[in-house]
Parts: sequence; structure tokens; C-alpha cells
Amino acid sequence: MATSAIAAGAGSLAGRRVPRARAATKPAGGRAALSVRAHGPGGGQHLTPEDVSSMKSSPVGVAGAVLDAPIQSSKPETAAERKHVYVETYGCQMNVNDSEVMLAVLKDGGYDETDDMHDADVILVNTCAIREKAEAKIWQRLAYFKSLRRRKKKSEKPVVGVLGCMAERLKTKLLEADQLADLVAGPDAYRDLPDLISAVNGGEKAMNVQLSVEETYADIVPVRKEGAHAAFVTIMRGCDNACSFCIVPYTRGRERSRDPASIEYEVRLLSEQGVKEVTLLGQNVNSYAYSDEIAGGGTTDFLSMLSAGIDDGKTREEDVLGTEEPRATLPGMSPEVAAAGGTPFVGYAEGFSSRYRADKRREGSVQFAALLDRVAAIDPEMRVRFTSPHPKDFPDEVLDVIARRPNVCKCMHMPAQSGNTRTLENMARGYTREAYLNLIDRVKAKIPGCAITTDIIVGFCGETEEEHEDTVTLMDRVAYEQAFMFAYSERDGTSAARKMEDDVPEDVKQRRLQEVIDAFRGAAARHQNAEIGRTHLCSVEGASKKNDQELTGKTDTSKWVVFKNDPVGIYGGDVEEESNNEAEEGETVVVNGGFGEKLATPKPGEYVAVRVTGCSTGTLFGECLGRTTLTAFHEMHGNAWVEADESAKKATAAAGAR
Repeated sequence: MATSAIAAGAGSLAGRRVPRARAATKPAGGRAALSVRAHGPGGGQHLTPEDVSSMKSSPVGVAGAVLDAPIQSSKPETAAERKHVYVETYGCQMNVNDSEVMLAVLKDGGYDETDDMHDADVILVNTCAIREKAEAKIWQRLAYFKSLRRRKKKSEKPVVGVLGCMAERLKTKLLEADQLADLVAGPDAYRDLPDLISAVNGGEKAMNVQLSVEETYADIVPVRKEGAHAAFVTIMRGCDNACSFCIVPYTRGRERSRDPASIEYEVRLLSEQGVKEVTLLGQNVNSYAYSDEIAGGGTTDFLSMLSAGIDDGKTREEDVLGTEEPRATLPGMSPEVAAAGGTPFVGYAEGFSSRYRADKRREGSVQFAALLDRVAAIDPEMRVRFTSPHPKDFPDEVLDVIARRPNVCKCMHMPAQSGNTRTLENMARGYTREAYLNLIDRVKAKIPGCAITTDIIVGFCGETEEEHEDTVTLMDRVAYEQAFMFAYSERDGTSAARKMEDDVPEDVKQRRLQEVIDAFRGAAARHQNAEIGRTHLCSVEGASKKNDQELTGKTDTSKWVVFKNDPVGIYGGDVEEESNNEAEEGETVVVNGGFGEKLATPKPGEYVAVRVTGCSTGTLFGECLGRTTLTAFHEMHGNAWVEADESAKKATAAAGAR
């Protein structure tokens, strides 16, 4: 069977020409005009500004590319004509968001998601290639899907596709050598999925693993679960760090950042839909840097025109921002947010370096600190998180935004990978042990109580026992709240695989891994015990998995808390009052010094105040003191938690008053 290669970006089968997008004529001011409505070849619907300004719900997509000729949509007209797609996702949060993007593309192409693989016309596996164990699990699933195909008639056999990083890494092996997949699509080829599936249904094998230097999927609004109160928003793709152990630059391609205006627009849509937490995503999320020059110039979307102050006569920036106030006067807006242009590159802290000219790339661009500030300004009741960052990209400007914005969570992922300077040099990480520890000290000084998490690799090429011991002592020195710890797994194609010897025996790797885990657990246990007595602002996530009479919540510092789902009133401060349980649901009571309010059971997406009463290794247990809002809790306490000693003093004072 022949393999059909799909041209990246064009969205066409080999031999069939699909009109490419061309740059529109720029008006005065240097921005591209918008004039057409057409369906993109990969399935993102392109809208004019007037289309979007009149919409009350999420559009399929927003983009400003002008096509040579309209492309007719192949979307089925009736429900009976639509087909079903089953998606399994492995790996990082980025893969989760990518699956939401591909579902949006397929929805526009006539496919609805199903949770039953046996009912699917198409089975897609979004894969991870970061470690050998992850790939082994995916091979097992593909073999199982192949067995499903054998039991069905030819006309009923589902199309099986492998997507994402593993698809990019293994390519033809999946299609030809093992014949476990019908189509293979890399992370930059999701727009072409409808055409790839059509090629398979036509009797071909289909593959598009070409990496792009431009694709960000900025014009596609991902398909998310209805009623979800947390969402991922991808702000950049790819990685230019080229750490010697990492396969990501070879499977995800070069760094490119998404237009900040399209990010703001998506976050505003999520806010209007009731989402209470967004996580900004990127392979190197805090290296975000956007400018027209970096993005390639030429075409742009209408949101960029609005952010540059260009009036098209049809859509106002106020409609997108959701306010009549000009951008520069919105409450709490910092100068970075009010600025229409980019900011200077401030350089790296001492001891940090990059393998590329960061000043050339970032000077005058919208950088991560400004974007984080913009996103946080959209909805003060929406928590903002981000992952996965690189330690070199934490200038003071980023730390200042985190410290100043109540809704930017005080939990930072700081992937150390190793605690030894020579090993870090072999890993091509761009910093020393001393520089990393100085950064940790700056974070703790600027953001007191900030939770710090990390990634650790043990047994890297040439690592000695003394160098390993530096990693063990790092765990105790930093006292991480959470850590992802792994033994080194060589990945074909990386610099380490090509130039270094994987010379640490497996049994030594496993012993070292256990030593690092033990060091982490000791510090984590101290953190957990210190939580007892504190009162945290928690977002209600849903019912406990172990007990449906309990709820789970998440703290600002990303810890899980379990508490009873009893009705509670409005939280009015961390002061002991009469128990909420003494009143029936619906009765008006005063809770913790608050105002009269009817009792109600907290719902997912709401905020509650929870006093921690106990803990296990990875979970906190507490008493829900009442419902609240993010803004109210911060106005009351100036933070997302109240220290135990303050709680005890207030409780004692209240008891004495009674």
C-alpha cells in the first residue's frame, strides 16, 4: 500500500492543489486587512471581525488569512451523516490541549467525539515520546486497536491514527514496519486530519510529520468538555533550548509564539463560559515572545488590529475587552498591559545563558511578563497558572507580576534536572547549581510562601556518585512541594544519544532514583505537616474519588484538600463561630463573622475557605469554613492562605469574647 505524504500548511493530498493563503494588502499602520469568510483546508472556520463581534458563544476559529478562492466545506449536513472519533491522550498538558484542538478541527470536518472506542469510525492516539516507558504503553494500545480491527468487517474497520511526538519520532515504522497505524500526523499537522482520514478511506496510508516554524493554531478554539471549570490555553509551541537529553525540539520544532490578542480573546471566552482556572501552556512557556517580525509579518488576525488601535469601523476593542474603558485605564492594569507595543529584553540573570541570541529574538516583543499580566487582568476571579517553564526565563519582571496579581497562583515549576554543575553543563541546561539556587532564593524573597516544584533526572551520562549527591542535597536545600523524578532514558536522535555514552548501569540509576525520592519525601512531609492549622482559599474541583460524601479542592499552591460536602454559608473571616452543621440547608446563618446567608453545598468551580486539620503524604484534609470569592478572600487576608498562628490567635480571641 502506498504512503500518501500530505504537504504541511497547504492541507492538500499529494497531487491536489489547494489555494494557499496570501498576504493581504496592508493598510496604513502596517496591519493586514480582512475581507473574506471561508473554511480553512484543515477545518478552522475563518471569521471576519463583524462575525465575531456579533457572536455570544465560541466561534470555531478566528483568523485573518485571505484565500485565493473559497474552499467549500465538506461538513455533513445531518447528524446521521456525521461520524465518530475516539481520542486517547498520553503525556503532558500540552498533549491534552492539542487533543482539544484536533477535536475542533475534526468537528468542523464532520466528526463528533465518542467515549466508546467500539463505536468509533476513527481512533486517534495522541502520543508522548519523552520516555521509553510512555512509548511502550502506546505500543500496547496500538496492538489492542489492531486486534479490534481484525474482529470487524472491512467496511466497519476504524481508521487508526498516531499523532503527536511519537508520530514525529517514529514516522514510517508505525505505518510500514509494524503496520499498527493507518495514518501518522505530527504536532503541526492537525489541520490536515480530515484530508488524512479521507486518504486512508480511499485505500492509502497517510502521513504528515512536517514541522512548521509558524503554526500556533491561534485561529482554532479548542473543543472542551461542557461545564469544565478549568482549561488549558497554549501560548507558544516548540523549543529552542536543545537540552542534550531531550527529544522535544526534534518532535515539536522551533519556538513560535501565538498572537497575544488571540490568547486574551480565548481567555475572555473561557471567563464568560464560567471557567475559573486557566493554565498557560508551552514547551518553554516563559520564553514567550511575540512580534510581527518574529511571526513573519504579513497576515494577522483582527484582534491584533484592535490591539494596535486600528479601527475597522465595524469592531471595537471595547467589545473584545468587555468594557467601555480604554485599555490604559482598566482597573489594576500595569504599564505592560496598557502598552500597545513590546518591551526591551532585560537579559538573563547572572549564571544563566541561552544557546541562541535571545536579545535579537525578544527585543521589542511582547514577552511573558506582559502577557501574564494581560491574562490576569481579564478576570480577577479566574486563577492563572503556567507550565512548563525554563529557569533561565524568570526575570524579576515575571516574579513581580506573580507577586502582585492575586489571581496568578503562587506555585512555580522550576525544573532543575540535576543539582550538579558539571552534569548541568553536559545536559546543556544553560545554568550552574549556584545560579539555580540564587533564583530559588529570589523567588522565596519576592513571593513568600510560593510553592516550588521540579523535574529531576538521575543517572545521566557520566554522572558520578559525588555529582549524584549534589542532586540529593539540592532536594533538601530547596524543599520542593512536588517533584517529577526519573532515571535517565536515552532517546534516539538527541544530542546525548549521538555524542555521549549511557554508561550508568540500570541498577545504579534505580538506586540513585530512590535516594532522590527519599530526600524529596522528607522535605515534602515537613511541608505537609506545616499546613495543619492554615486556612486556604480552595477551588472546589468535585466529589472525592474515595468518598462521595466529601469534596476535593485545590489550593493556590496546587495542593489537594479533602473536606465534607456539608452545606455552608458565606465565609466572613477566620474566626470560630457556631458550627454550620447546626442549621438546616436553606436557613439563614452567620458564618465566621460573615453576613446572613442561606446555607448551600459548595459546587465545582466555586471558591471556599478550608482550614487544614490533617494530612497524608500527598493530600490535605480540612474543614470547610464557608463559600467565598477569590477577591473577597484576598481583601480579607492579603493572601491566598492564612498562617496557622494567625488562625489560632483569632480563634482564641473569639472564644474569649464569648
